[in-house]
Formats: sequence, structure tokens, C-alpha cells
Amino acid sequence: MSIQIQKIGPLEIEAESFRIIEEELGPHDFDPDTFKLVQRVIHATGDFSFAENIRIFPGTLEKAISRICSGCSIFTDVNMVAAGISKGMLAQFGGTVNCLVSDKDVAKKAKEEGKTRSEVAMEKGIATAGIVAVGNAPTALLKATECMREIKDEERPVLIGVPVGFVNAAESKALLAEKEYPFITSLGRKGGSPVAAAIVNALIRLAVKNG
Repeated sequence: MSIQIQKIGPLEIEAESFRIIEEELGPHDFDPDTFKLVQRVIHATGDFSFAENIRIFPGTLEKAISRICSGCSIFTDVNMVAAGISKGMLAQFGGTVNCLVSDKDVAKKAKEEGKTRSEVAMEKGIATAGIVAVGNAPTALLKATECMREIKDEERPVLIGVPVGFVNAAESKALLAEKEYPFITSLGRKGGSPVAAAIVNALIRLAVKNG
């Protein structure tokens, strides 16, 4: 078999990737902003099944964009999600990305209480966040949905919950999909830190475009 390597400049790779995704996905019912988000997730994963699995509560994109334009804090469950977010682009709005999973007091409390560090970090940080992005730990997403019950409607963060795995990942996302507040999730086992970061980056780019 002859393998043909496409000759393309580094600045054109992303645009060509997005063109291929749009072509291969074919007809769809996504509005333009939602399509940009789905497209970026597919680009990050190479997995077209996300076009079927993503669920977004009505009005979530608009609220997230508004929060970003207002300079909100984005809180993540693990450092890998935080590392993948376009902080330079976010900084133009005055926003920051925070993750507490490596804090010593979080580790200490998690050990004492028999919890995951992501779960304890979520308890500590969710109340001050404008957007929460969970890409790794189902325990963090379950804790986030629990904490959301204690936060006033107008103060609740937009919750992005896309943990990956075999133990409570699908279940935690199925529970989130039943909520009546702004969320973005992907049904099933698939997800992960790259998916969470891709969703946040799509929202930041939409804020740059529409905000």
C-alpha cells in the first residue's frame, strides 16, 4: 500500500482539519455555534461519535459566552484540563483558569475523609467559578451536581461534565443530562480532559467572535 502524505503548511493544518470534519460529518441539525463546539471536540478526539453523544441544555452557550466576556474564572477538576485551555485568548477578557487538585490542604482532606482529591477540590472551588469543566473524575462531577443544589440559580456556574471511564462516568453524565440548569455533557463512557478543554476553547473562541 502506498501512503500519501499531504503537503500542507503549519498554519493551514487546523483549517484543513475542520474542513474535513465538516465534509465527513455531512448534513446535521446543529446551529452554527453548536456546530463549532462539536467540530472542535471531534478535532480534539478524531471521534465523530461525539456529534451524537453531546447534550447541551438550552441557553448554555449564550450563558457561557456571557460569563467569559465578563471575565469569569474557569475551574477544572484536574490540571490536564487546565493545561489544555487557551489561557492567552481567555486573558483578553480578564478570565483565569484555576485547579485546586494539587493543593496540599486538598490532598490532606481527601486522605482524611476517604475521598478523591478532585472531589474535595470541587467542594472547595465551585462556588467562585463562572464555568466548571470536569474532564477526568466522575467523583468530581457527582460532587459538582451535589454542590449545585446549594447555589442560587443566578450564581450557578455553567457545568461542563465529560469525565471518561468505566466506573460512574456514564452514570454521572446521565444524571447531569437530567438537570434543569446550564450544562454540556457527552453521554456514555467517552470523554476526558481533551474533550473538556476542547469545549472550553470552543466557548472562548465563540466569545471572541460573538461577545
